Amino acid sequence: MASSMNSLETIQKKIDAVKLFLSVSLSIANAHTVDFYTCDVWDQFMAVPPVEVLTEITLNGDHKRAPEHYLNHGNAKKITFGFCDDSKRLVDVAEFLEAAYAHSLPGLGVCVGRTELLQSLRHTDNAQPLEEVPGAVVESDEFMNSKKSHEVQAMSEVVASLAQRCRVKQVIDVGSGKGYLCSFLSLRYGLQVYGIDSSSVNTHGAQERNRKLKKYSRAYQRHSKANRTPTVVPPSGQEDLEDIAPEDNSLPELDQSDPASAPEEPFLSALCVGMVEPTSPRVPPSELSLEERERRKRENLDRKARSWVNSGGMGSGMLYSPLTSYVTAETELKEIIGELEDAVMVGLHTCGDLAPSTLRMFVAKRELLSVCSVGCCYHLLSEEFDPTRQGHYMARGERKECPSSSVCGFPLSGYLREQSWFCGRNARMSACLALERVSKGQGIQMESLFYRAVLHVILRDHYSSFKSEKRVGNVYSKATSFVDYVWRALRRLELDGSKLSDGVIQGYHDTYRPRMVEMEAFNMLKVTLAPCIEGLILLDRLCYLKEQEDVAFSTLVQLFDPLLSPRCYGVVGVKAPGTELS
Repeated sequence: MASSMNSLETIQKKIDAVKLFLSVSLSIANAHTVDFYTCDVWDQFMAVPPVEVLTEITLNGDHKRAPEHYLNHGNAKKITFGFCDDSKRLVDVAEFLEAAYAHSLPGLGVCVGRTELLQSLRHTDNAQPLEEVPGAVVESDEFMNSKKSHEVQAMSEVVASLAQRCRVKQVIDVGSGKGYLCSFLSLRYGLQVYGIDSSSVNTHGAQERNRKLKKYSRAYQRHSKANRTPTVVPPSGQEDLEDIAPEDNSLPELDQSDPASAPEEPFLSALCVGMVEPTSPRVPPSELSLEERERRKRENLDRKARSWVNSGGMGSGMLYSPLTSYVTAETELKEIIGELEDAVMVGLHTCGDLAPSTLRMFVAKRELLSVCSVGCCYHLLSEEFDPTRQGHYMARGERKECPSSSVCGFPLSGYLREQSWFCGRNARMSACLALERVSKGQGIQMESLFYRAVLHVILRDHYSSFKSEKRVGNVYSKATSFVDYVWRALRRLELDGSKLSDGVIQGYHDTYRPRMVEMEAFNMLKVTLAPCIEGLILLDRLCYLKEQEDVAFSTLVQLFDPLLSPRCYGVVGVKAPGTELS
């Protein structure tokens, strides 16, 4: 398979190529949208009109330039990836766009497809078809939205194949959330799944959801045996499925009802629904009281005991155990899972540092034989070498103490750590964007970004405290006009409104409104860079696995359709001494 050619040296060369491109272009991703007008961001980075940028982005993919076009353009100016070497400003949009694609994961050619991975996992002399629970009927689209159904079905087959390849029956799902993947793995494939989540609300909800799914599955099987037609009559008790259906829409969105939960950078909050992945709160053990830790431990033990007694043991089909715990690379899994055996570790859209921690656990724990990790929320990663952090980093609007360098989320590999590479917070926020969705017209809500940037001009001109630690939050959704938006923002910031009038505020809007196209074009360039930044983060994780002597196989795999699930790439690793995957 293609990934067999991706040795550690090959991945390091790919990383070097992406780094070179980002060393020239990353400043665009790190530019703060709030400062767009106060810092004159467009003139600082761009030497072309915004209309040209938008036109080239529209044409990108429909034309290719001749190779000789890139040979100094017949003048004395040297251009690298579309940027002038002297001024550092963008002068050739088409060259930049083609370079951006070439340094994304699809352009680098380092990923395998899900089908190719499955074929490789099953390629053995005595390969057997993937085992499913006899008579199991679990239709994921019956109890979850289309996005989650797509993710669960695609990932569960890979996880079950990893378990079969490694000859294990246990799966540990880190950051299991509502337990959809866990339930599907246990009901469809008969795997013993432990879902670990730091939120007790998620754990209780997952346990109740799994109970109803089992009830539905059994009723479905009874009905199917009685009526062998493809038309399914809802079984008795299906009214419980209303509680199983997710509360969210078919596409996720950030929780913006609470200002504390809104992202600092309004670029994220201005995106259309589904442009970024949602986050889930996780409380580090250091912030838990001793009583809370003991309560969670007792709760886990009681839950497992009740599950075992009520089900009559594992033979009765009680194969999913939701557990409440905050886990890191140093967590002793045997203290959480008393019946721990050799297992597969998985994580479906694990937020921030939890994704790299999952890979660290896989490497450190002898009983973990394989891993499949899909991360998200790159803006929540802690960076070891970010010079601006000064001992802290921002997470969900709060200042957090930085972890020790050995457990920072990025970089993970020794290769990038030796080079002290960092991306920067705004660049990581840009990595959360979904280029494929923007390309299909699910674009950016520019007006809210424009409002926030012009507000910053007003704060600069009339208030000395425009760098206030307080944040405006999502007042845009409640505002009826720009004037209303400014008044609401001033109240949120607790600033004196007597310095302004409706006419003055409207004057700022009218002055900057013709320049809104600059912001639109600039943010489209940010979106174009997103796959390159995400690619570097994921290549770093793959490089980390390839640096480990006892990891026999590792690869990046595209698990999901990026239109349905923008964070579509998984990191897969197998510890199989003496076994090589073809």
